[in-house]
Amino acid sequence: MSEMNRMFEEKTISTQPIYQGKVISLQVDTVKLPDGGEATREVVRHPGGVSVLAIKDGKMLVVEQYRKPLDKSQVEIPAGKLDKGAEDPMDAAKRELEEETGYKSDHLTHICSYYTSPGFADEIMHMYYTDQLVKSEMNLDEDEFLVCEEITLEQAHAYIREGRISDAKTIMAVYTWQLYEATGRLI
Repeated sequence: MSEMNRMFEEKTISTQPIYQGKVISLQVDTVKLPDGGEATREVVRHPGGVSVLAIKDGKMLVVEQYRKPLDKSQVEIPAGKLDKGAEDPMDAAKRELEEETGYKSDHLTHICSYYTSPGFADEIMHMYYTDQLVKSEMNLDEDEFLVCEEITLEQAHAYIREGRISDAKTIMAVYTWQLYEATGRLI
């Protein structure tokens, strides 16, 4: 750990489990602050997720589905959570791409991994890119209802302006795609 990290480190004094669900758990940690004081931190634990920026014939594959926390439908890139344990993110990305879009690919490129909300959650999102797609079959989870469509870069920008695309992973994917179109680089 670097000297700067040690300067800001918060040492956990105690952890109180609050909730254990199928996807997330919530705990409240009491921590010792760098100045010697104490504070509480609400922490959401999540197994991590994957997302895929998939381009087919110059269009991005997206899915539209209802998001209960927002009480509205959203247009997003294909994505899903890692199975608990040690699922390889690349394998999960291939699985989610096929399940949600009906396309598969053995040629995914890792773009980046990032924390979605590090102020309160440990969820890490692994984002991949592919433009090598083979038609397959959708295989949605039993509680998953969505439609897949192909949109242009211009449509994606319009969807962002309209609020139909408003999640971080999809906005990041749109601007990654725009960069790739302009420079040939993913990052």
